[in-house]
Amino acid sequence: MQEMSTQTWNALRCDTAERLNAAAEILGDGKIVAAKDVTRLLEAVIHPGDKVNLEGNNQKQADFLAERLCRVNPKKVHGLHMVQSSIALDSHIKLFEKGIAEKIDFSYAGPQAGKLADAIQSGKVRLGDIHTYLELFGRYFIDLIPRVALVAAYQADRDGNLYTGSNTEDTPVIVEATKFKQGIVIAQVNEIVERVPRVDIPADWVDFVVPSPKPFYLEPLFTRDPALITESQILRAMMALKGIYAEYGVQTVNHGIGFDTAAIELLLPTYGEELGLKGKICSAFALNPHPTLIPAIESGWVKNIHCFGGELGMEQYVRERSDVFFIGPDGSPRSNRTYAQIAGHYAVDMFIGGTLQIDEDGNSSTATARRIAGFGGAPNMGCDPKGRRHASPAWLQCGEENGQREALVGRMPRGKRLVVQLQETFREKMAPGFVERLDAWNLMENAGLSIPPVMIYGDDLTHIVTEEGIAYLHRCRSIEERRAAIRAVAGFTPVGLKANPSETRLLRDRGIVKTPRDLGIDPARASRGLLAAQNVRDLVRWSGGLYQPPGKFKNW
Repeated sequence: MQEMSTQTWNALRCDTAERLNAAAEILGDGKIVAAKDVTRLLEAVIHPGDKVNLEGNNQKQADFLAERLCRVNPKKVHGLHMVQSSIALDSHIKLFEKGIAEKIDFSYAGPQAGKLADAIQSGKVRLGDIHTYLELFGRYFIDLIPRVALVAAYQADRDGNLYTGSNTEDTPVIVEATKFKQGIVIAQVNEIVERVPRVDIPADWVDFVVPSPKPFYLEPLFTRDPALITESQILRAMMALKGIYAEYGVQTVNHGIGFDTAAIELLLPTYGEELGLKGKICSAFALNPHPTLIPAIESGWVKNIHCFGGELGMEQYVRERSDVFFIGPDGSPRSNRTYAQIAGHYAVDMFIGGTLQIDEDGNSSTATARRIAGFGGAPNMGCDPKGRRHASPAWLQCGEENGQREALVGRMPRGKRLVVQLQETFREKMAPGFVERLDAWNLMENAGLSIPPVMIYGDDLTHIVTEEGIAYLHRCRSIEERRAAIRAVAGFTPVGLKANPSETRLLRDRGIVKTPRDLGIDPARASRGLLAAQNVRDLVRWSGGLYQPPGKFKNW
């Protein structure tokens, strides 16, 4: 007769009950916790060594909970393993400086990129891995399961139902991964209301609600002032539109952050119209509601946008353009980073964005010796998703041109995602955009990583656009040809200086490299007069006053 198992199957649930009882002994019963009691609550429910998710998205930040976590007694709470999308606030770094946290797995650290690099080099931060968003979200359900999640929402009712509004972002995936593994969820909210406009997170998934003394911080991360777009960026945008968008008939796109993609958006109603491309390109996007897309939306180019997050000042405009954006029955928009990442990975034909460094083989990274910006969602969208099975003209054409397709799959037809990097040959402070060896190698050694943190691998990259021209890397038949094509557009960088003029000429003859002249573009035409909006005020006018830019972007 088989013996009955004596193993405990509800240890996590019992542990959570003990933590909640400890909180009740301090605070009493009830979900709503006063701001003055939050530090004691955190000390009661967080144990040393816990995996803790502190919601820090691209824009929405659980900033009050982050600040209160920094106030816990390090003798009571220490050795935390932070698992969070973004390292965006000073308090995110301060947790490590105070000894409260010791390890982090994350995706993006734009605002804190320099401080993070310093903290890793000094040994204050132990780096797990730099993830893409979907990768990190997936690990929330496998081996980086949060024991405690600290999230943010606009509103809660007295039962604890949460309304996350246009900046829903990561909240659903964080809460579900935590709560359905018997973890504890604490939400800071801007206000308590009698009835939320819609229930984004149900009350029984939330353990505590904290009315924050002030609204959570929102970063207008994707807002670019047209007044700061340069002629060099306009030239690259013109080349991209004529040499890539038009050539492949790209309808579904993800644009990365930056002035280069903002220039493309502002050229659609002008240069794009001149090229006769309306209706032939850029009908659907997976991206945040970029203000620089307003002229293209208003002039009928864009039919559909699904958003990763919101954008400060765009709320009313998005709400009033429900044919373009996703708006709920309550009349308010809702973003979802997980769904948008899936759309960006599988449903779009092209990713186009920028990077900090590209090496001789086409590998690129935003993790350098002095700045660890992370990757965000770029690796999900800046790759050729092998699981894709639906066809589109752009995908099929890029696959047909793949110079190494037969070596990989024989005669079997297969499409390919367009993955484009817009790169200045020299960046800020004359740092070369093309290098012989990525700084990511040094970061690997300093942080004890297994491999260099590469954002986009060279074999996924199909095009590089610089002021020198476009390199159509996917048309190359060998790694040697790809290196030659990269050298041809790398300008006077250490990589570009290795270019052989006769080799470059042969590549131009075969259409692997195209200069502005090859594309029929006069660089002298690359002027700001081509932009559909010259400044933020023009964007407000295009929107009919619906766009309400943050104060730092207003100069009138």
